[in-house]
Amino acid sequence: MVAGTGYAVPKRVFRNDEFASIGIDTDDAWIRERTGIRERHIAGPGETLTSICTEAAHNAMAAAGVSAAELDMIIVGTCSPDRLLPSASVELQAALGASRAVAFDVGAACSGWLYGMQVAEAMMAAGSVETVLVVGAELLSRIVNWKDRNTCVLFGDGAGATIVKRSTKQRGILASYMRSDGTLADLLDRPKGGAAYPMTAEILAEGSHLVHMRGREVFKNAVRSMADACDRALDLAKLSSSDIDLLIPHQANVRIIEATAKHANVPMEKVFVNVDRFGNTSAASIPIALDEAIAQGRVKDGTIVMFVAFGAGFTWGSMVVRF
Repeated sequence: MVAGTGYAVPKRVFRNDEFASIGIDTDDAWIRERTGIRERHIAGPGETLTSICTEAAHNAMAAAGVSAAELDMIIVGTCSPDRLLPSASVELQAALGASRAVAFDVGAACSGWLYGMQVAEAMMAAGSVETVLVVGAELLSRIVNWKDRNTCVLFGDGAGATIVKRSTKQRGILASYMRSDGTLADLLDRPKGGAAYPMTAEILAEGSHLVHMRGREVFKNAVRSMADACDRALDLAKLSSSDIDLLIPHQANVRIIEATAKHANVPMEKVFVNVDRFGNTSAASIPIALDEAIAQGRVKDGTIVMFVAFGAGFTWGSMVVRF
């Protein structure tokens, strides 16, 4: 069950009308019409993935009444770690002082938190752990091309954290579903800068180490995959769309959210949306939204929530949880 949640975002708020000041040919109306985004948080000097993960984790631990010494496992979903080696999770472990927790990352891009939650469930079912910290976190502002208006306007930075404990009193994960399709990886990727094409001055100059996206194709696959994932999760949980109290989708784009909700037959008044204030924070988007939904009273004891995500890879998945 989800015992506590928390999130953290950088201090700086970057609004749509600021893009013109850095030479991007766009404006607030263009961005809002296509994405629903009006602002996002961008990390400044001294803010790192580890620092915002640590703040989010402390908030979730406080909500759950859990100390670092009680953590058995730390899972971090991210595609923008502070360093390529070691993992973001061990840096978070050190920052928290969670010395007895095993720590590892999940590399599933925007689906990272959802994948991490399912790994936590499996480890609990195996009897290996009792208390798990699952974090989705990104500093996407550090890996996007700030000269490409088709990508830089979309993304924001943030971290969302969840404390997961063994289910009690009919609470917890009712069903989960995961899928991937690596044949479509080139539609959303960082083409160079990895081991196949190590970083060079030429790669830095051309920006091929930054996020590259073929937006139209990504949009179509995201809608189709998230819609399918909603269907599968409902079937596995033996529920219908009318049983869902709240749908919390990955906050990529308001049009993707609306299309997914329509297919899942969930009215928009039952869909949580905060992409307008945070942009696409990738793996962090669902746990940030969940924490806000709890704070607003939209999630309480007995609430049935469906989560659904889609990300680079391609990866996608869904989960139905009774709180």
